[in-house]
Amino acid sequence: MIKVLLTVISCLLSFYLFAQYPPAAGLPGSTAIHKDSSIISGWAKTCVVSRGYINIEDTSATFTLGEITSNHVFSGHDSLALNYPSNAGSVSLGDGGYALITFSSALKNEAGPDFAVFENAFQSTLPPYLYFLELAFVEVSSDGENFVRFPSYSLIQDSLQTDSYGQTNPELIHNLAGKYVANYGTPFDLEDLKDSTSINLDRITHVKIIDVGGTINPLFASRDCMERIINDPFPTAFASGGFDLNAVAAINFANNEGVELLENKHQLLAYPNPIVSGQTISLTLAAYSNITQAEFYIYDISGLLVKSVSGTIISEKVKLNLYLQQGIYYVKTRLNENIFSCKIIVL
Repeated sequence: MIKVLLTVISCLLSFYLFAQYPPAAGLPGSTAIHKDSSIISGWAKTCVVSRGYINIEDTSATFTLGEITSNHVFSGHDSLALNYPSNAGSVSLGDGGYALITFSSALKNEAGPDFAVFENAFQSTLPPYLYFLELAFVEVSSDGENFVRFPSYSLIQDSLQTDSYGQTNPELIHNLAGKYVANYGTPFDLEDLKDSTSINLDRITHVKIIDVGGTINPLFASRDCMERIINDPFPTAFASGGFDLNAVAAINFANNEGVELLENKHQLLAYPNPIVSGQTISLTLAAYSNITQAEFYIYDISGLLVKSVSGTIISEKVKLNLYLQQGIYYVKTRLNENIFSCKIIVL
């Protein structure tokens, strides 16, 4: 009993002592992207799911719900992962299952995150107020055949299995989908794959999301890029087991063909870009020479409003002095019911 207690205490301490990655949504330093973030340009257009097992350690194990009995998960339809996340539900992948996603246009590597994956994770209601997280690897391809996996990192202890309803500290994981609670996407930056030779980072056509089985049994375990076992809730031997995919958001399309007119969004032209804090930046709004005043809203890469600045438009241009910390930001304004936006970098 004492040995078990010491193990539990050790696991709880590891939640905090070894945490080093961005924290949960809503906390300072989090990289979570809200589903209503202004940086989102569009959503997944196709989704094909290959269902995983109810229990990867026992592929003969089945689950029965109503008239359906199967050794694979069967909750949700592929279409539930398309477009804007809704309350209609999600599609479950099961142990080792995967979803193949495409968009209306290819994705492109630009500064900051290029797409985000949404899951239906939730926070516990009891101390220590951690999170029920089901995780997944993410891979991308330029042809639908050759895929490269994002380097994933897990500092979750692997000596005691996280049980079916167990909790995980999001600060212990990086580059694994499912890090954040429902309505908040986990961001992925194609720059992390800059050394890959089998894909074109300026034309990513497919995103693959692969469930992390969760078991710490070495014979069936999933491992991060450092070959560490990834421990998440296991077994999840029910119809909705494994990673539950809600949506995949596109942030940087390769060309304007894929950009959806979210709120009639148009592009601002910014010069110079990048800038240093306090430097004057010039924004061009074509065909709006008849408007003389506008309010410009500045958002960080997670979509949170940082500040708003009023500007006078002269000959379709406005000059703003931006005092911002180093980072990536989005500038947004509304003119005659049209939304204009651009990305800027502060050095």
